[in-house]
Amino acid sequence: MASPGPEPSGRQVRPAGRHRAAPAPRPGRTAVTKQKLFDAALRLVGERGPASVTVDEIAAEAGVAKGTVYYNFGSKDGLVDALLRHGVELLAGRLREAERYADTREAVDHLVDGALGFFGEYPAFAQLLVSELWRTPGQWHGTLSLLRDDIVSILKGQMQRVADAGRLPPGVEVGTASAALFGTLLVVALDWQVFQPERTREQVRDSVLPLVHGLAAARAPEPEPPGS
Repeated sequence: MASPGPEPSGRQVRPAGRHRAAPAPRPGRTAVTKQKLFDAALRLVGERGPASVTVDEIAAEAGVAKGTVYYNFGSKDGLVDALLRHGVELLAGRLREAERYADTREAVDHLVDGALGFFGEYPAFAQLLVSELWRTPGQWHGTLSLLRDDIVSILKGQMQRVADAGRLPPGVEVGTASAALFGTLLVVALDWQVFQPERTREQVRDSVLPLVHGLAAARAPEPEPPGS
């Protein structure tokens, strides 16, 4: 007579080879945490410079644990590097909106307005760009040089359209005009935030546009007719 098998224990037995699934990641929460860290780092780094800010201060400002910084970025340097890239991506998105306008004058208007709007929302980022771009040597100079090229290339696209329309002065290269426009917008935005914060973005924009359009409106002299 066969011996009876083991009595059922009442506990459900999982089939062999199957394991409990790990909890799914929460990308929404991760994105919110990173944005909090970006905002906190931007406030502190913009005011005091990257070298003077600690991970503890960034975590406290963001309202998260210190380990959260290391979990998301690996180190303070990793956070600052990601912060610079994140900020430039936001600025580039604002500038690219000008590409929707067929009229070159209107496109330049929106280019200037988009840049000033971004720096108005993130004034510390303008301070960070100015302080680190022209710091020699700078720890993030290599990263910022690449990111600067990304921004200037967008401006160059618009300036090329202006040149193709015959609205750049003779002898002015598109690359020079693009770099000059970037520097103008950056310094004007910084001057606005630091020395004239009572002015509105519209007031600042309307004071810059005549300068920009004055450059673009200078045409090459018309050739004299033969025999004159």
